[in-house]
Amino acid sequence: MKSKWFELKNKAISLRKKGKSIRDIEKDLGIPKSTLSGWLKNIKLTSRQRNKLLNDWKRGLINARKKASLWHFGQRDDRRKKIRQEVENFASGIKIDKEIGELILATLYLGEGGKKESNFVIANSNSELLKGVINLLRYLYKLDESKFRCCLHLRKDQNEKILIKFWSKVLGIAKEKFLKTQFDKRTVKKTYSHYKGVCVINYYDIELQRRVLYIGDKIIKMVNNLRD
Repeated sequence: MKSKWFELKNKAISLRKKGKSIRDIEKDLGIPKSTLSGWLKNIKLTSRQRNKLLNDWKRGLINARKKASLWHFGQRDDRRKKIRQEVENFASGIKIDKEIGELILATLYLGEGGKKESNFVIANSNSELLKGVINLLRYLYKLDESKFRCCLHLRKDQNEKILIKFWSKVLGIAKEKFLKTQFDKRTVKKTYSHYKGVCVINYYDIELQRRVLYIGDKIIKMVNNLRD
């Protein structure tokens, strides 16, 4: 047994003199790090060997971080897929009738709509959200399409004609219904291509706005009265 340990010690010393790290020697020979530390404490490495070990350690650290990052991304994607599937299962049983539709519209208006009684006005940069609002309005109420007006708020480096065409198509509102565009003259950095500006939708009907606001107020009161 002693001869075996003597042989292993000599191999460990030989590997260390060649510039091997203690961790690599531990893996190669299967000897505990605590034992190797005692055997090798008097072995002096050259500056070149120390630099190589340092660089190897840095590369190992970078690779470990990459692997950890990939693992976390994988875990995050798995969690996303699980949540998406749960939502799909949940939403598959929902039918949006006119009552549910008005609750949804009022909730959206609570967050993004104008609260001062004048007309139905809502603004956002999310085209899908505003398209949903318009779809709900047309589904729920008998509208007078001539009462629609829109106004874009753009950065000064954006193309007004292209974006009016974009929003007109998304919302199904004629380009002629778009009022004078407002430009932000403070624009400094170039605008990202995916940003389509903020679209303000006005529907000139105070009675409709009042109904949506009242439903919104009722929703808030109901939520505030919830009990476990």
